[in-house]
Amino acid sequence: MGRILLSEGDLTAAAVDAIVNAANTELVLGSGVAGAIHKRGGPAIQEACDAHGPVPLGGAALTTAGKLPARFVIHAAAMEPGGRVSEDSLRAATRASLELARCEQLRSIAFPAIGTGVGAFSLQRCAEVMLAEARSHLAGETSLESIQFVLFGEPAYRVFEQVNDAERVSAGLARLRR
Repeated sequence: MGRILLSEGDLTAAAVDAIVNAANTELVLGSGVAGAIHKRGGPAIQEACDAHGPVPLGGAALTTAGKLPARFVIHAAAMEPGGRVSEDSLRAATRASLELARCEQLRSIAFPAIGTGVGAFSLQRCAEVMLAEARSHLAGETSLESIQFVLFGEPAYRVFEQVNDAERVSAGLARLRR
């Protein structure tokens, strides 16, 4: 079974098979995570997004990573342009990204805290949803050996760390009860 890794840092510097962009359905690289990806990865990423075209809410698309250390960018469409992220759209976009990585036989992927900036989604709930989806994915058939969450700033890292630790303690207690 693969592992879940947490770190504080710059998602665009992650040397993984794919980083995940907190995308909108039109795949326009605007601000936040998408803006950082565009700035550091170069125009090839937006050109690939334009060629791909829109994706449905909760869907995901794979493009080149341009000049980034990652091989690919997976664009997780958790919101409409100018909209907000919902729990359902976050869950679906996270799941779609993980499934796309599995279909492409990727071994490593790195996520940001999708939707917690421009999408105005709760950081706590984001951590709960995304970590649950990651655990569920790793419990099934997958090519992924690691799912990383690269969080911007210590506060975001600490929230993800607390949620992840709480789940590990809960799972350990459940095993002891058996």
